[in-house]
Amino acid sequence: MSHSLAEYADLLDQRRLIWPRVPASISVAATPSIKPLPGIRAVLWDVYGTLLRITEGKYSILPAEELRLQIALDKTIHEFNMWNHMYRKPGPPWQSMIGIYRSTIERLQMRAASRGDVTEVSLVEVWGTLIEKLFEKEYVIDEDQYGDADEFAEKVAYFFHCCLQAVEAREGAVRAMTSLSGQGILQGCLSDGQSFTLVQLLRALSFQGELPPLFEVFRRNSLVFSYAAGVRKPSKSLFIHAVENLKLEGIAPEQVLHVSCRLMTDLVPAKAAGMKTALLVAEKSGLEYSADVLKAPATRPDRLLTELSQITSIVVPS
Repeated sequence: MSHSLAEYADLLDQRRLIWPRVPASISVAATPSIKPLPGIRAVLWDVYGTLLRITEGKYSILPAEELRLQIALDKTIHEFNMWNHMYRKPGPPWQSMIGIYRSTIERLQMRAASRGDVTEVSLVEVWGTLIEKLFEKEYVIDEDQYGDADEFAEKVAYFFHCCLQAVEAREGAVRAMTSLSGQGILQGCLSDGQSFTLVQLLRALSFQGELPPLFEVFRRNSLVFSYAAGVRKPSKSLFIHAVENLKLEGIAPEQVLHVSCRLMTDLVPAKAAGMKTALLVAEKSGLEYSADVLKAPATRPDRLLTELSQITSIVVPS
């Protein structure tokens, strides 16, 4: 029987591979605003940049620094023995892959989205396309280990992203989430991300401490990721989808607190959808805000955190 993605990630850990590391944080001067917000019954976290520190401060499949993309492609090609099944060009292996990687992303980005929405690209679909081209040159998958072609593409995408962007749990994340769970607060994610994001998040958190049982923390309706919706932030439909999902749990929009380090793309549309909002100002990397938007009554966040542990001052038992 093939390994699940979580099992595959565990096997990678056993090999003690060398992964990139998240750069040290650069602090930002800010004064927290953490008065209690009455009536909150659910907290929706942004993942990359908020619960997880990440290279560049946000999730990306096309990093600003091309060298990191070259290295990630090169490592992935060698890890999965793709080189002898590629349409090769002179030069290093990544050079034969990078053009089709970019063009595949560009093609998928051209998919039509509703007006005002931004199309999301599934990294698993990107790698599925690249793997199909390998089949033209007699590439074979070890299905006993990796599963079928779709399962294999997900594992390749996970490995590639681990090579591309480092992640680690933000200080105090497990403590904050455990405290909220103990209060009976439903938690979830409203985040740009991929099918492997939840596994990546839970693994990073596990190195910091032990969460309560997942069924006590999350519900299926409280997990909203861009890859599944086909659109990414700040798409209006993504936030409407999150609101409608939580209504199925009996939770109204004004009873939801969305926490993120990004004001314009995350918290402004969340506020427009009826949620309460909290801006995390913990470090320079990933922080996105505008002074005008921060001050305007219609868009400013309801609260401002400088560390995750302060969530327990904002969300208190009713």
